[in-house]
Amino acid sequence: MKVLVVGGGGREHALVWKIAQSPLAPEILCAPGNPGTARHARNVPVAANDLFRLVDLARREAVDLVVIGPEEPLCLGLADKLRGANIPTFGPGASGARIEGSKVFSKELLERHKIPCAADRRFDRSGAAKSYLEGCTTWPQVVKADGLAAGKGVFVCHDARSACAAVDAIMENKSLGAAGSRVVVEEFLVGEEASVLAITDGETILILEPVVDHKQVGDGDTGPNTGGMGVFSPVPTLTRRIQRQIEQRIIVPAVHALRREEIDYKGVLYAGLMITESGPRVLEFNARFGDPEAQVLVRRLKGDLLPILVATAKGALASIEPPDWDPRVCIGVVAAARGYPGPVQKGDLVAGIEDGEKVPDTVVFQAGTARAKNGDLLTVGGRVLCVTALGADLTEARDRAYAGYSKVTFDGKFCRRDIGLRAQARPVPAEGPDGAPGTPGSAAGTGFHAGRDVPKRPARSAAAPRGSSRESGGGAGSGSGTAS
Repeated sequence: MKVLVVGGGGREHALVWKIAQSPLAPEILCAPGNPGTARHARNVPVAANDLFRLVDLARREAVDLVVIGPEEPLCLGLADKLRGANIPTFGPGASGARIEGSKVFSKELLERHKIPCAADRRFDRSGAAKSYLEGCTTWPQVVKADGLAAGKGVFVCHDARSACAAVDAIMENKSLGAAGSRVVVEEFLVGEEASVLAITDGETILILEPVVDHKQVGDGDTGPNTGGMGVFSPVPTLTRRIQRQIEQRIIVPAVHALRREEIDYKGVLYAGLMITESGPRVLEFNARFGDPEAQVLVRRLKGDLLPILVATAKGALASIEPPDWDPRVCIGVVAAARGYPGPVQKGDLVAGIEDGEKVPDTVVFQAGTARAKNGDLLTVGGRVLCVTALGADLTEARDRAYAGYSKVTFDGKFCRRDIGLRAQARPVPAEGPDGAPGTPGSAAGTGFHAGRDVPKRPARSAAAPRGSSRESGGGAGSGSGTAS
């Protein structure tokens, strides 16, 4: 079997790393890839947004499966072009990817199908947006750019002045380019953020273990939003009751909504949620694996990922037995370059990855790296790498991840030092037997069939969903400023 993975970041390194472990012994190509993917695949210098050359590559190489990692090629319609060439593809087409590519489209979909979300107003003129904000009496408010912004298009604003400045930056100054042609202004939700990723072929849904991401750049959830500074999984505070609410109120209705609107969706549906006192509410949807969420998910996923990807691409996910999950805790710590999430310092020598991976149960996934002509490994992006580690408990996983991080060196390197501490600060809710949270590491992966109107039948489950948690960023009292 020959597999092409599209993308060149940490997520793609993690996917290539996991696919390479398949007993099917696939030949793997990665376009464009990075020095990390080159350890397991043949990198091909084709950009992830070069649709014509990617389709040509897939044809010439006669690949059996294409896995699309980043959001940009999904929104540009790469999956449609590949399927048009009869190439099995994991990833939704352009119509499905709009659920991430346009927050306005996503909000309208949620409203049409009565899926709980933050209340909002939408604007295509900056003056109207600012007039609305100047009349607001409740703060904070959350200003979001409509389009793709690499996790940097969300602004939690505490007064009209800062909110109007955000609108000006997005719509007038075009700080985010075309992504800022429209804005969404949302109510600020109070609770704990969570993200639940589900793999679906439009018929069957396989819910993966939830994870908790840390979006803001600084310790204690301070500073601007980023693409993600660290992640951990599982989290013991997600109860069975909350998991059922997420499945029944959000995940299943969302898949049904896509089907009712005749959107053929084959890939990952990533729900960024706020767990409020009244239950889970949607902050955003993404159309792909999160980054760095994918890095910890592949570390904890037992067994073979490749058959799941193939079955999804072929519309046969119901034939797959849901996977088991490693009961241990996994922590991922992102090593970022000086200046991130703004303009970053590039071209610095990276060393010590091999030493970092000598720490027990530690794997380093590369993201913003490249090889110089002389073979040196250099920084070329904001998030340079993600150090992941498994441990028997949160403390051991944290110790190992930060020990691995300390072995890697490059000028200007920094990280958040509080990854995972949010879990230690949250007591496990006390519930009765029907809603009791399980032990950390219990498998939350479940599968069930989603018909056009209601689930036709329950599917096999990886394990009874017990304890796990949420993802996205922010903690108790954090607002709906999610960005992945």
